[in-house]
Amino acid sequence: MNYGKKSTAKKRTALISRSSMMGKRARVSFIRVLFVSLIALCIAVTCLGVGSFRGVIDNAPDVDDIDIMPLGYATFLYDDAGNQIRKLAAPNSNRLPVTLDQIPADLQHAVVAIEDERFYEHNGIDVKGILRAGMKALTTGDFSEGASTITQQLLKNNVFTNWTSESTQLERFTRKFQEQYLAVQVEKKTDKDTILENYLNTINLGAGSYGVQAAARQYFDKDVWNLNLSECATLAGITQNPTKFNPITNPDSNRKRRKEVLQHMLDQNYISQEQYDEALADDVYSRIQAAQIKNSSTENTVYTYFEDELTDQIINDLMNIKGYTKTQATNLLYSGGLKVYTTQDSTIQNILDEEYADPSNYPDTVQYELDYALTVTDPDGKQVNYSKEMLQLYFQNENPDFDLLFDSPEEGQTYVDRYKSNILADGSKVLAERVNFAPQPQSSMSVIDQHTGYVKALIGGRGEKTASLTLNRATDTTRQPGSTFKIVSTYAPALNEKGMSLATTFEDEPYEYPDGSPVNNATRSYNGTTTIRTAIQNSINVVAVKCLEKVTPELGLKYLDNFGFTTLAHGTEADKDANGNVWSDANLATALGGITRGVTNVELCASYAAIANGGNYIKPIYYTKILDHNGNVLIENTSAERSVIKESTAYLLTSAMEDVVKKGTGTACQLDNMPVAGKTGTTEAYNDLWFVGYTPYYTCAVWSGYDNNEKLPDYARNFHKALWKKVMTRIHEGLPSKEFEKPASVEKLSVCEETGLLPRAGCPVITEYFDVGTMPTEYCDQHFYDSDDYDYNYDEDSSDQTDSTADTDNTETPDSETTDSNDNSDTTDDNNNNEDNSNSDNTDGSDDNSSGSEDDSSYQIDYY
Repeated sequence: MNYGKKSTAKKRTALISRSSMMGKRARVSFIRVLFVSLIALCIAVTCLGVGSFRGVIDNAPDVDDIDIMPLGYATFLYDDAGNQIRKLAAPNSNRLPVTLDQIPADLQHAVVAIEDERFYEHNGIDVKGILRAGMKALTTGDFSEGASTITQQLLKNNVFTNWTSESTQLERFTRKFQEQYLAVQVEKKTDKDTILENYLNTINLGAGSYGVQAAARQYFDKDVWNLNLSECATLAGITQNPTKFNPITNPDSNRKRRKEVLQHMLDQNYISQEQYDEALADDVYSRIQAAQIKNSSTENTVYTYFEDELTDQIINDLMNIKGYTKTQATNLLYSGGLKVYTTQDSTIQNILDEEYADPSNYPDTVQYELDYALTVTDPDGKQVNYSKEMLQLYFQNENPDFDLLFDSPEEGQTYVDRYKSNILADGSKVLAERVNFAPQPQSSMSVIDQHTGYVKALIGGRGEKTASLTLNRATDTTRQPGSTFKIVSTYAPALNEKGMSLATTFEDEPYEYPDGSPVNNATRSYNGTTTIRTAIQNSINVVAVKCLEKVTPELGLKYLDNFGFTTLAHGTEADKDANGNVWSDANLATALGGITRGVTNVELCASYAAIANGGNYIKPIYYTKILDHNGNVLIENTSAERSVIKESTAYLLTSAMEDVVKKGTGTACQLDNMPVAGKTGTTEAYNDLWFVGYTPYYTCAVWSGYDNNEKLPDYARNFHKALWKKVMTRIHEGLPSKEFEKPASVEKLSVCEETGLLPRAGCPVITEYFDVGTMPTEYCDQHFYDSDDYDYNYDEDSSDQTDSTADTDNTETPDSETTDSNDNSDTTDDNNNNEDNSNSDNTDGSDDNSSGSEDDSSYQIDYY
């Protein structure tokens, strides 16, 4: 290096030169700017971070508004004796709430030990846990270590319910930060026991069980407070992964997890070494498997027909009474933890179930009707639906007479396979398929306590019920009522307000509707002068039509409305069909049950229950009250009672219908030691068969027929009455026998059989019941008499039954009730009946014109 004088001077000059000094100043200025910029950036980032965190916190739910209680609870149904008959639960609502003092300390400790060991120490956030999880993530790359506290998990499940739909890390971070913030706030205002209680009632414990009580019932078939240490550890081990640690499907994985739980409990001094060893040696998994076998043998997940209708009623009432939407009402029913007290009598319901399950109660010859639906994806990716009607049309190209009835399900399945094969031939793929074969003929039955309107039992069909909320023939299907309608449409208004009595007479003779078509009795014979009592007993069509003509069809329809029927046509816009025709049931055919749409079993039963209840109608109800999750009354269900007919009218109809059962068309329905009043009904060509009857205790309606409305063969025309008798006989076992109570407004009087007036010598005399307001005051003037002093007062010492000494109809005749088929404009129901209805009065219903014998096929009638 050159350290000479000249060189040193040169360097000094360079250092103090202007250019050198400018460079140094520039570098210093840059450093200063950079430093200031960094500080500004740090401040900005800090402000942004603080602002972002503040925004996250501000957007968090208000701690005063959140509810940490579980969101869904199972609803329970109870019968009229308070016995549980069904649990209703949405997939995430199978939860049975319990209080903390009902949960064993071992289960509380097991959950705390494995889930949040510092639960009783932290303030909602476990800082040590967070640091531990962070260190593990940094050192091993394993981010599976959890650091959430029980409080945070409770918030995640019950407040941040959308966490499963998080799609970005930002969303997850935001929720976690709000979770931690709220956890601290919650613990400031809520004690640890409340937090733990809600957590133990919330957690998913697999197998569709939410909360420890539901899990205890599911896995051990016992209540949670009866669990031992081993069982508590088993449940506590499930929470981390309910599928992986499910003790039913994965007992080995759960066994390892249970050991881990017990080890944590031992390390944290919740249990002793002896307790640990004893619990570890417990063979808890064999008990779990045994419980599953027991549960599967006793639990039927398919709703009964009663429960189907009950759920519909509840949802409708929640909408109409409480103002919920249908979605809200459905969610409340299946997730609201309701208690529903039903009207069902389990003993009576079991009787119906047993009798309808007994093959011997049906004809030996059984057919099976196909119900079919298919959805496919065609080669273009479009979904295409196929129905049973389309299948029927397909095979009618081969055989015009092809229907959906088969001699066996196997035979029907061959047609299903052929049809499906044809559809899939182009490469279409099956998305969904439903195949069901229902035995035919079918039947339905309902039982109502006429004094309360409570539906005690019902059944909507024969054969195995394979799904919930399926076709309910007792409540959903409308069928033609036949001659059962004569009572409620015609004779009730006639006796109630038209001044007629059971002794009122009509000429049973050839008669025509206003359009000229004949009104035919089933026997094609006529009996001349006939009283209303005899017409009811022998179900005479001509008398019923003549009587309604006097009553007027409009008044008859009004009475039917008051009797609770909701399926009738009134000639309004709502009754217009697709062709623009407007239908009305205000016509003479209604006397015989020939109506536009038909009626349901339950509504027909309820109308007769009104007669049995002294003329007071009560709308059928299926439950008495609903309690909410907290035990408060949500709905008190009471059905308003209204008077449809006078008490005297009800008794007169009852008396006449007792004769139907004693010596008319309903003799097959007599009960031992219990009076029965009722009416048979059979529609044209034997499409529908009915018997509706009541005792002083219960009213019961039974229907039988084919789902596709085909004619019932001769051998299948009596089984419905045998079913009615068997069911009602069992229902009344042990009940004291008692008679129908005669009101003070009814008296008995001797009258002329042919005129219904006070008799003179020479009159054929009968004794009959009368409303005191319609007792005759004039004497018969059609018969020879020698004296004005005929004693027409009824002798109170004589029999309590009507004396039909001159009644030639007492001889029993075959039960051959059919509709008057010469009416060519017959209104029909919505079940594939022929709808050749011109809205005229010649629409026919049914004709039960016979009595006594159970042989419905004795009269072979030609229909034209």
